[in-house]
Amino acid sequence: MSIRGLKKKQPKTFKVKIVTVDAEMEFSCEMKWKGKDLFDLVCRALGLRETWFFGLQYTVKGMCTWLKMDKKVLDQEIPKEDPISFHFLAKFYPEKVEEELLQEITQHLFFLQVKKQILDEEIYCSPEATVLLASYAVQAKYGDYDPNFHEPGFLAHDELLPKRVLRQYQLTAEMWEEKITAWYAEHRGIARDEAEMNYLKIAQDLEMYGVNYFPIAQNKNHTDLLLGVDAKGIHIYSINNRFSPNKSFEWSAIRNISYSEKELTIKPLDKKAEVFKFFSSQLKVNKLILQLCIGNHDLFMRRRKVDSIEIQQMKAQAREEKARKKMENQRLAREKQLREEAERAKEELERRLFQLEDEARQANEALLRSQEAAELLAEKAQIAEEEAKLLAQNAAEAEQERQRLEITALKTKEEKRLMEQKMREAELIAVKLVKESDRRAKEAEHLKQDLHEAREAERKAKQKLLDITRLNCPHMVKYPQYLPPDTRDANFDKGSIKLDLKDIDLKRLSFEIERERLDYLEKSRKFEDRLKELKSEIHALKLEEKQSGLYS
Repeated sequence: MSIRGLKKKQPKTFKVKIVTVDAEMEFSCEMKWKGKDLFDLVCRALGLRETWFFGLQYTVKGMCTWLKMDKKVLDQEIPKEDPISFHFLAKFYPEKVEEELLQEITQHLFFLQVKKQILDEEIYCSPEATVLLASYAVQAKYGDYDPNFHEPGFLAHDELLPKRVLRQYQLTAEMWEEKITAWYAEHRGIARDEAEMNYLKIAQDLEMYGVNYFPIAQNKNHTDLLLGVDAKGIHIYSINNRFSPNKSFEWSAIRNISYSEKELTIKPLDKKAEVFKFFSSQLKVNKLILQLCIGNHDLFMRRRKVDSIEIQQMKAQAREEKARKKMENQRLAREKQLREEAERAKEELERRLFQLEDEARQANEALLRSQEAAELLAEKAQIAEEEAKLLAQNAAEAEQERQRLEITALKTKEEKRLMEQKMREAELIAVKLVKESDRRAKEAEHLKQDLHEAREAERKAKQKLLDITRLNCPHMVKYPQYLPPDTRDANFDKGSIKLDLKDIDLKRLSFEIERERLDYLEKSRKFEDRLKELKSEIHALKLEEKQSGLYS
């Protein structure tokens, strides 16, 4: 067989995109597939067995419609797009979620869809109930509350409350988070599926839960009523009140529902009761209402019959799964409790260890301080002992110095006395020297005067001798060359003798004067040296006396 023949036998396909509440999937469908084929493919992909609650919804010309299971997909009025988009949603709602929702995936899909309807305000919920529902949603998403991990602001990016509630109360995001967290902390130990079930159990009691609303009119001109279809029956509401129905028809009380064009007729089981007729805006709306009525009625009757083998098996499996999960949750709770206790014990041991380490550190520090203090005290004692020795030595030296100073003082007194005596002697010597000097000066004056007189006498004697010589030998004086040598020599000898005698006396006198002057100078020099020595000794004694006064 050729490759071309194989290609011809391959079926033609088209692509579809299935959008669930929290995911998107794409499939390739054969051209001949019916709605049920595509629906079963999606259920198998999700692992869903409770398929009777769900359907594939699409939007065409602004109207939401459910895909028919018994007709081909491409034969229905689906949007012309590639891929074709369908929303996998809950089409019918259970009367009691806890009894009818058996699979965890079914419960999870209902939880997500109902939560979205509440947040989108398709289901009205009071503000108090929305906070409680939000706390269960947080428990399902984050698990048990841990203040160390779930710090303020951890819900900032989660949409948990309807905008209507946020507008109604002027509270900050932090205040809303505080209110939700207060409830959230109370749900400790609740598993995710339990939190979602608690959410649904609260939501199923809301008036608008599971109700599909359609605008209707009692005549062809006015649309002043709302028709609601849910799991319990058909309800008629006023246009402004979707909470309390004006009239209700339970499924057990309805005999027949039919439509003709835009007119829909509800016949009660009681033949005497009035038949209710109303008009819708389009024929398609009547078809959709009838489709929802048939499905809800079938489920209503199904709940009141004995469960099929499949349902019984599913319920048994659900019970076993719940029991197993319960045991698993209990085991996990015990392990968690034991782990928390172990962590607390560990923290206590760590705290105690830290405390003991701190005490040991403080003890070591105290021991070190004690050792340092002991060493310091020993050092201080040694220093004190050395200071005592030094003080004793200083005291002994001071005593010796005192004795020395006393001896010095005695010596000083004796030396002072001797010095005073020497000073007195020096003063006496000085007085004597002054007197001697005066005497010598007088003698020198007398000698000078005698010398002057002697010289004057010599002059006079020479003059007299010359005069005598002139008188006795005038011619010899005039002509001394003619004198006889002997005569000349004799005369001169006589004069020379006289002159020599006179000169000898003068020289002797001058020599004596000079000798006396030198003696005087020598004595004066010696006296001055002695005076200097006395002054030095007196100055030294004064210094010693001052020092002895300081020491004392």
